Amino acid sequence: MLSSALAPNIAAAQQSEEGDDGLIRVQQGDDFYCRERNLGQWFYCEKPKPDPETAAQAQSSTPAAVRLKAISEKLDELKARAILEPTTKNVQAYISFQREQLDRASDFADVWRRAIWQNPELDYTLQRPINALGKKTWTTQRTAQRDSALAAISQRYGVFYFYSSGCAACEVFSPIIRGVSDRFGMTVMAVSIDGGPNAAFPNYLIDTGQFQAMGMAGKQVPALVLFDTVTKQPMPIGYGVMAADDVMDRIFTLTNTEPGSDF
Repeated sequence: MLSSALAPNIAAAQQSEEGDDGLIRVQQGDDFYCRERNLGQWFYCEKPKPDPETAAQAQSSTPAAVRLKAISEKLDELKARAILEPTTKNVQAYISFQREQLDRASDFADVWRRAIWQNPELDYTLQRPINALGKKTWTTQRTAQRDSALAAISQRYGVFYFYSSGCAACEVFSPIIRGVSDRFGMTVMAVSIDGGPNAAFPNYLIDTGQFQAMGMAGKQVPALVLFDTVTKQPMPIGYGVMAADDVMDRIFTLTNTEPGSDF
């Protein structure tokens, strides 16, 4: 009865809302209803604020992935609203929330680098340096290791070089392969796709199915294939014109490193 008697007066004086618990909540700001008049235990002017400790516990019980997804969704919503309804309020809300996330990302990046500094097992740059001095030292050591390994591969590996006499790229690439072969004593068998000669490799062969047998696709030339005489397995090195260092790096990688160990 009390609620029905007061409801018209409350509606006339200010807006109110009824919660799920049946209590009438009067909006804050009305002096008569909120400050001067005692409405009793069934009314209050301001929704009780959650206890900070309870709120923290609720947040900690929510999976981090769910919380992160909620942040992302809120950011997308604020951005969309700011674009579709570019009021000052909407744009400010988006910028403010975005700034919060940028600060969060900055904190993460800072803690990330500190963790890496203090834990060498997490620092990939110790395996592959990125600073100028470290990179130069690593490259020099790697080149010496590569050259030493390539000098011994001729005992086990040979290279098939597929080319075409009418291929301009092959004319450029042939002397490069010849130079690598001469430097490391590597056996290179030149195979002509179209039957034409090669100035760098006068003792060439004509393709009679070798290209396909090596597992090469199409007829793209120039093409290099490393052949293991022990396992009898071909390993394509690559297609197209490559620098000598690139060819040597690829051969070294295929013969002296395990997949994933060099990254």
